[in-house]
Amino acid sequence: MGLQSLERRLERMVEGVFRRSRGSIRPIELGRRLVREMDDNRTVDVKGRRMVPNDFEVMLSADDHASFNEIETALTTELAEAAREYAREEAYHFIGPVRVRLTVDNDLRTGRFGIVSQLKQAPGGVGAGSLVMPSGERVDLGEHVTTIGRLPECSITIEDGNVSREHARVNPGSGGYVIADLGSTNGTLVNGVRINGQQFLADSDIISFGSTHLRFEAS
Repeated sequence: MGLQSLERRLERMVEGVFRRSRGSIRPIELGRRLVREMDDNRTVDVKGRRMVPNDFEVMLSADDHASFNEIETALTTELAEAAREYAREEAYHFIGPVRVRLTVDNDLRTGRFGIVSQLKQAPGGVGAGSLVMPSGERVDLGEHVTTIGRLPECSITIEDGNVSREHARVNPGSGGYVIADLGSTNGTLVNGVRINGQQFLADSDIISFGSTHLRFEAS
């Protein structure tokens, strides 16, 4: 199901922004090669987890790269999201945030492309992690503390009357990410249960602040 899901995502893209591109390479071709890179380069760590590349450089001819100019940001974002979804469905793990970038290789002919992938750890060695907002927007968690609350100064501002001005924070650590409540009025819930102080986050945990729910993704 993983590859089929990825193909559906990219076919939707073909029906949208890709119609404006006249390149000889379709996004679905890039997506298929990208997941093949994940499959071909998976390894097993000491915990028995299947680790796959998370950093991808897509090399294109100058003409093909130019054809993607208008949609480059949308394309790389969609490829990264498709990689995350494929990893979840195949029970793969990343050691850092997923990154996809397009570069020019002047030795490539039009219609040809290559992908170089690597397992790349996030700065500080904290691994990968992100919070998915109700809108679908993804907030990457790096080596910095992420604050959540109503104040505009917070890393994530939530306009919800049930959320405190400074409600909670997510701290990076060697063992993963930890959610800590900052003495909020209504508390912080993880999977519907109010936390007592702080708690380690696991993949797909639902974190609730008032009536706002975010999903934590470890991949």
